[in-house]
Amino acid sequence: MSKPGVLRLFPEEEYVLPGHAACPGCPIGIGLRYVLKALEGKAIVVIPACCTSIVAGPFPRSAFKVPVLHIAFAAAAATASGILEALEAKGITDVHVVVWAGDGGTVDIGIQALSGAAERGHNIIYICYDNEAYMNTGIQRSGATPYGAWTTTTVTGKREHKKDVPAIMVAHRIPYVATASVGFPVDLYNKVKKASMMKGLKYIHLHAPCPVGWRFPSEKTIEVARLAVETGMWVLYEVVYGKFKLTGPSARLLDKKQRKPIGEYLRLQERFRKLSEQDVKELQDFVDSQWEYITKMLER
Repeated sequence: MSKPGVLRLFPEEEYVLPGHAACPGCPIGIGLRYVLKALEGKAIVVIPACCTSIVAGPFPRSAFKVPVLHIAFAAAAATASGILEALEAKGITDVHVVVWAGDGGTVDIGIQALSGAAERGHNIIYICYDNEAYMNTGIQRSGATPYGAWTTTTVTGKREHKKDVPAIMVAHRIPYVATASVGFPVDLYNKVKKASMMKGLKYIHLHAPCPVGWRFPSEKTIEVARLAVETGMWVLYEVVYGKFKLTGPSARLLDKKQRKPIGEYLRLQERFRKLSEQDVKELQDFVDSQWEYITKMLER
C-alpha cells in the first residue's frame, strides 16, 4: 500500500527506534527522526550533555540506529572535528558527521567550539534543537529563552530577548545556515538534504517546543510549533553562501496582515501566563522589528 501525500517523500527506514526514553510529546524524537531519514542513516552523531543523552537510553543499548558519541557539554563541535579528521585519514567520505545539541550546549556553553569549527571550515552538519531552556537539568533559562518566559531561574519572566545564533553563524561566512521547525518536517528534511550535499560547516537551528518546560499538554507539540511560525515568532529561512531566502510558510508572512496574533501562540504555554500587556507589546515589537530587518535583507 503506497504512502499518502508528503509521506512519500520520506524513506521508510527508521533510525530512531521505538521505546526511547523521551517524555510524551517530546520534539527530540520527531526532529531527529527526520534528520536521520534525510541522511539515510549514514551519520555519526555527536551529542553533548542534553535531554538527548537520556532519550538515547543507557549504555550499552541505544535507541538510535546510528553510531553515537556522548560528550561533554562544551566539546561537541570540537569532538565532531576530530571524528571528521579521523574519517578523512581513513579515506571514508560517505558518512556525515552530525552534532545534535540543545540550546544550552550551543547558544551558551558550546558556542566557542562551534565558532572554532566554523572558522576551520570542517565538513560538519551542526543542528541545534532549541527548546529554549536547560530542560534536562531543571528548566533553567538559557541564552535562547525568549523574553518574558518563566523558568526556574527566571520565576518572574526573563528580561532579555533570545540570542540570535543563526545570525552569528551567518557572520562566520559558512556555506549554509538555516532555521527549521519540528512542526514543518518537509522543510526540515529538505534543509538537511541540502546541507548534506555541501562542503564545510553547515548550521541548522531547529525550533523544538518542550511540553514539560513550556507547560503545555503533550499532544499539542506540533500545534505550538506551527503557531510559532504562523505568528512570526519563529521565522523559517536559509542562507546559502550569504544569500538569504524565506522558506515554507514564512515565505508569505512578510505582510504583517498574514501573521496570526502572537497571543494565539503565547496563550497555549503556561510559561507565559504572567505576561503583562506591556510584556506582550514588547514581544510583538520585537517580532515586528525582526521582520523589518528581514525585509531589508531581502532588498539587498
